[in-house]
Amino acid sequence: MSSPLADKIRPKKIEDVVGQRHLLDKNKPLRKIIENGKIPNMIFFGPSGTGKTTVARIIAESTNKTLHKLNGTSATTDDIRSIISELNTFSGYNGILLYLDEIQYLNKKQQQSLLEYIENGSITLIASTTENPYFAVFNALISRSTLFEFKPVTAEDIAKAVIRAYSMIEEENGYKITVEDGVVEHISFTCGGDVRKAVTTTELSVFAGEVTDKGITVLLDDVKQLSQRSNMNYDRDGSQHYDILSAFQKSIRGSDENAALHYLARLLNAGDLISICRRLLVITSEDIGLAYPSAISIVKSCVDSAMQLGMPEARIPLAQAVILLCTSPKSNSAIEAIDAAMRDVLCGEYGEIPAHLKDGHYSGANAIGHAIGYRYPHSYKNHYVKQQYLPDKIKDKVYYTFGQNKQEQAALAYRKMITAE
Repeated sequence: MSSPLADKIRPKKIEDVVGQRHLLDKNKPLRKIIENGKIPNMIFFGPSGTGKTTVARIIAESTNKTLHKLNGTSATTDDIRSIISELNTFSGYNGILLYLDEIQYLNKKQQQSLLEYIENGSITLIASTTENPYFAVFNALISRSTLFEFKPVTAEDIAKAVIRAYSMIEEENGYKITVEDGVVEHISFTCGGDVRKAVTTTELSVFAGEVTDKGITVLLDDVKQLSQRSNMNYDRDGSQHYDILSAFQKSIRGSDENAALHYLARLLNAGDLISICRRLLVITSEDIGLAYPSAISIVKSCVDSAMQLGMPEARIPLAQAVILLCTSPKSNSAIEAIDAAMRDVLCGEYGEIPAHLKDGHYSGANAIGHAIGYRYPHSYKNHYVKQQYLPDKIKDKVYYTFGQNKQEQAALAYRKMITAE
């Protein structure tokens, strides 16, 4: 069976790897480690198609250690034990280099089984993961490894791989490939920084090309159809999902509607309406809150509309909600107040409910002192009367602080008015 083009085109030398200049340029840390030849335990993390596997293979094949490759999606505990058993044999005399792809799929026990051998240097680990290693990899492994982040490859670097892919297809098949203007650029810009995805799209574009007596012509319109969703470098269960949502919320909190709309577009492009709607409702109370209390009603209406409309129309009310929140006054007084109250409750910092606040709607309540002495606020001027509501242990506790915005300052003024002696 013929190998996929993405495997055939995989670079054999560090110099041929596209992207990751922050790691692989001359005098950059990873490049110097590779050239030095003394390979430490390393964990490569970053999105798919950014060169993690390629670089790991190049390093692994350049050592004099016995090389073993495992993939976390299929590796078993017996596979790991089999590798460990070689340490006392001739084949493991110089040590073993274990290249472990997708390490996040190994369970904690499997990861722990490597610790002793990584610690004493008999196994050198090069692992890769598409997840944030601090969430996906056992802490003891992280502490014994050097972490390198692989970033999405720029469109300019990906274009080099696309051009090389077309040339390789020509050489392998012996026919001329004519590429319409804009094809290389379109593939490069719509693959989401994923070289593998770009090369796969390149290969598909040839299969879908127009056959002529001179060879095959790759048309831009065909490529647009093939790559219309190719920039979906997104995993709803992965760390990138939370990174985008985090950037989305922080942009709204920071009143930057342009950045917030950008991250909204990325989430919409992934078809992730539910995450958008949930996060917008949270943001409305967490970051706008009492500075604009009616925002929650407007945003809820926008969210309901979006869910009823579905895509593509859902983008309109969601954009309305995002712009509204970005341009609204901000207050985090509500979340600060409830979090402070919950900290006390979790720490056991509370006491007996005052007797006058306890339920008095049953026979015998007064006999045990419940509800006696309660003063009904609506019977007093301004519907307010001073009395103790918090337990004695925390009776002077203050959780809520009025924010420095027009709405909360107006509420503060009203509070001062009704509580004035």
